[in-house]
Amino acid sequence: MRFALFVPAAALASLAAPGLSQPAQTPVITALQMIQPGQWALRSRTDPVQSRSLCLGDPALLLQLRHGMAVCSRFVVDNEAHSATVHYRCPGNGHGQTTIKVETPRLVQIESQGVMNNEPFQIVYEGRRVGECIARDGGTASRR
Repeated sequence: MRFALFVPAAALASLAAPGLSQPAQTPVITALQMIQPGQWALRSRTDPVQSRSLCLGDPALLLQLRHGMAVCSRFVVDNEAHSATVHYRCPGNGHGQTTIKVETPRLVQIESQGVMNNEPFQIVYEGRRVGECIARDGGTASRR
């Protein structure tokens, strides 16, 4: 009888901890699906020196602007039709939390704060799609 109870308990334990047997999947972030790819101008609302241009293929790049292409784990805090908040951790490189509000597919508001290289940061950008990507950009962010 004990064996019969142990087997289902073991099966339930493996279902309760799927991260141990299979990789975690990032949920679809609804608001990001609205954002139109292309060349984007990101204007800092607090520091004009931080304004930048970005060739955006994957809107998820907007989630970790300060950490760039670093490999980070993400936890979706809020996932609404026109806004999302995501907390992310980049092992050895800090962490952050970003909220994106999509006003239109070509206009977004981005607020992000966290820690990078043991220094706190807080950024606020307004992003506008300005056209197709500029070939020399190569799909990466470039500062103005």
